[in-house]
Amino acid sequence: MAGAGNRIAGIDRGRLKAVAAREAKRFAAGRPKTRAALDKGAEPFLDAVPMHWMKDWPMPFPLLVAKARGARLTDLDGYEIDDFCLGDTGSMFGHSPAPVAKAIREQARNGLTYMLPTEAALEAGALLTERFGDFRWQIATTATDANRFAIRVARAVTGKSKVLVFNGCYHGTVDDAMVELRDGKTITRPGLTGQVTDLSTLAACAEFNDLAGVEALLKTGEIAAILTEPVMTNSCMVLPDPGFHDGLRKLATTYGALLIIDETHTVSSGLGGYTGVYGLAPDIFVVGKCVAGGMPTAVWGLRPKLAADYLRYNAGRPSGHSGMGTTLSANPMQFACLRANLAEVMTAKSYAHMEKGAARLCDGLAKVIAKHKAPWHVVRVGARVEFICAEGPLRNGTEAGAAHQPKVEATLHTALLNRGCLIAPFHNMMLVSPATRKRQIDRLIAAFDEILTELFA
Repeated sequence: MAGAGNRIAGIDRGRLKAVAAREAKRFAAGRPKTRAALDKGAEPFLDAVPMHWMKDWPMPFPLLVAKARGARLTDLDGYEIDDFCLGDTGSMFGHSPAPVAKAIREQARNGLTYMLPTEAALEAGALLTERFGDFRWQIATTATDANRFAIRVARAVTGKSKVLVFNGCYHGTVDDAMVELRDGKTITRPGLTGQVTDLSTLAACAEFNDLAGVEALLKTGEIAAILTEPVMTNSCMVLPDPGFHDGLRKLATTYGALLIIDETHTVSSGLGGYTGVYGLAPDIFVVGKCVAGGMPTAVWGLRPKLAADYLRYNAGRPSGHSGMGTTLSANPMQFACLRANLAEVMTAKSYAHMEKGAARLCDGLAKVIAKHKAPWHVVRVGARVEFICAEGPLRNGTEAGAAHQPKVEATLHTALLNRGCLIAPFHNMMLVSPATRKRQIDRLIAAFDEILTELFA
């Protein structure tokens, strides 16, 4: 087993501990300005960070970024770092793409928010349809909001109460997705802050790639919608079995449930996201994070028939708060950035560059793993690459959860950062942007090889 005896993921535990301590010390010793700034200015924040998950990075203390451009960060101590995290997809097209930066400058002169649409909004709507298909669009600030609103629509139109999600899924902080499968039953995920509702009354959980399990839940007649990523990305990445998405579509139709596809991470797959590349047929399409080039924006769209069904429902409901929409959503800055990103950044040419670079990265990491005979594997979805410290392939959320090796991953992340390469903190995810160069990819592969050479000596 990966963590049995004196070895973890194939690595001697004593060696891992020594390398981890050395790399943490190296990080801290090299960043006196960052440490001093944190000591002086972090106290006003809860737990010394402006967002709690900033403490989840594996370094001894947070990195303070001075600037970012393209696929590179510069920290407060002057280190230039090749960025493969890219804001965990938020900056997948690079930091401050020129057309988006220009759009921000121009819109800033004309106001930031006024609860009314603009001509850019109309142009963005047409571009959304061109990029992702025939949907009737709405704009949110985060994919969490978009998923939450999509679920409300599904319940309204179907008259059913529950959403079906997959064990280990990622859909932001939507309450309905915060469930897991344990001993065949849906339960509220442990560890949720201030949770007072039994979320199994709102959601049902199945394993990814288990169509029989999905059908059993649909047969209850309680499921308003299936909410899924095309590829599981929250833990160790899990690819769909052949025919799985076709099966979901057929089952949803058979049992009167809607199919919601959340492309917030899998938009890395190519132009049009995984849905466009592989011809999926969702009733509702959601994408956030990078869709407006890094400006906080998400979109959700309904197929025309569903949109008509929802508008009929909406016309007949009592007046009052819908529970959908936030004041700053669909603001003119979002539309300016959305238009610029869709038209000039999220292009076939960009994706071709990203695909080629990601294939180079995936192949290089796999060769390093094979060279050191590590019991690991690599997975790729378009521009998104992930090394997993366990044998694969993985088929569901339970297997993905068991494959995580937090101590190994934390050591690797800090060691890579000390060698000028940043990857995502919560898993071993890397993205290749249109601004990422071959030399950056090769530096990451070389750093990975250097670390594994020591760990597997």
